[in-house]
Amino acid sequence: MSKRPPLFFLLLLLLVLSLLSLTTAEIKTLKITSDARPMILFEKFGFTHSGHVSIALSSVSVISSLSTPDPSRLAFFLLSEESYIQVLLELQQNPSFCVIDSKFIQLLFTFRDLSPPPHSTFDQSYPVTAPNEYSLFFANCAPGSQVTMDVRTELYNLDSGSFKDYLSAGLTQLPTLYFLFFLIYLSFLGFWFYYCYHNKRSVHRIHLLMALLVLMKALNLICAAEDKHYVKVTGTAHGWDVLFYIFQFIRVVLLFTVIVLIGTGWSFLKPFLQEKEKKVLMIVIPLQVLANVASIVIGETGPFIKDWVTWNQVFLLVDIVCCCAIIFPIVWSIRSLRETSKTDGKAARNLAKLTLFRQFYIVVIGYLYFTRIVVFALRTIAAYKYQWVAYAAEEIASLAFYVVMFYMFRPVEKNEYFVIDEEEEEAAELALRDEEFEL
Repeated sequence: MSKRPPLFFLLLLLLVLSLLSLTTAEIKTLKITSDARPMILFEKFGFTHSGHVSIALSSVSVISSLSTPDPSRLAFFLLSEESYIQVLLELQQNPSFCVIDSKFIQLLFTFRDLSPPPHSTFDQSYPVTAPNEYSLFFANCAPGSQVTMDVRTELYNLDSGSFKDYLSAGLTQLPTLYFLFFLIYLSFLGFWFYYCYHNKRSVHRIHLLMALLVLMKALNLICAAEDKHYVKVTGTAHGWDVLFYIFQFIRVVLLFTVIVLIGTGWSFLKPFLQEKEKKVLMIVIPLQVLANVASIVIGETGPFIKDWVTWNQVFLLVDIVCCCAIIFPIVWSIRSLRETSKTDGKAARNLAKLTLFRQFYIVVIGYLYFTRIVVFALRTIAAYKYQWVAYAAEEIASLAFYVVMFYMFRPVEKNEYFVIDEEEEEAAELALRDEEFEL
């Protein structure tokens, strides 16, 4: 009889801890087909003192290549965040240990509680009286067995009488948060149009793309607010998730495109793109398509699918490649301006351009670092009741980046690209000689 190595369980739980972000746990109907995995993670949810877990199973069948499986070895259970380490230690100490036997889990039911075949079904709701963040697992401790079943899960809190809140305790504030930022970006867009109108002689095509970017960000936020609101009160997104993913895709592609175009100086310094700059766009845009496909799969399916970890890895890898790729045009522009400054005799103008591009380089690096590393750290270390803080920090960082970028490259009659102060020309030449502007 084969035994599953405890290393498998260890890696599974560690991957869950490192890759799984807090899910919204809307009502989900899932189909598991001939699955032999020893553990399947369904949801991760923050419960209050009035939490509930409702599980309905139908069309359940278990096929074993060995002996008739013991139904008590197949079960659903809850595992709190604090109990992960204890379970990992148990798995290390006993190679044949079954997680169902752990004293640190909250066992809900085993397959022994199902109605008898051929109509093996189950439908039960369980209260969660100890507030905490729990993960809902299915464990298969019957070696050689494959499970097929239709699963319907509902995880919610009853904090306002009979009102079901399907958002985790740390995410229930998200609808309001996203709506507030939608209003901020809408105001930002109005101000941008007003500013461009009063400086229309200096408006370039890039400014119109920047306006479109803000519009897509605002639409993305209002769809996110509606999506989370309907999930919160009904358990389903009512189609708002589709609009959310559409505007998110357009917004992300536009953001990376705008950063690349600004980094190349397109429509500011030159009306065309060089071949290497076109190649960056040709790489970034398809990769963003792939990243958004991975994001949709991750968001709309959940960790129960077999390739969930793979899709997370694809998303992470593509995101890192894109973040690195958009830096190159800025570096190329800085080096090109540095070389030009040695020959064209316009020291003040070149110094202003170099300073601006160098500042933009620092701003982009800071934005990418904060939203990819600091926000992830906040989501990891923040208590489950305050997970919304990480989302708020991400939106604040994005807003700050938009404001700084739009301010730096705003349309003005005499912006930093074209300032020439003859009295300071000699000082600029000295600065260019002394400051190498190397990154």
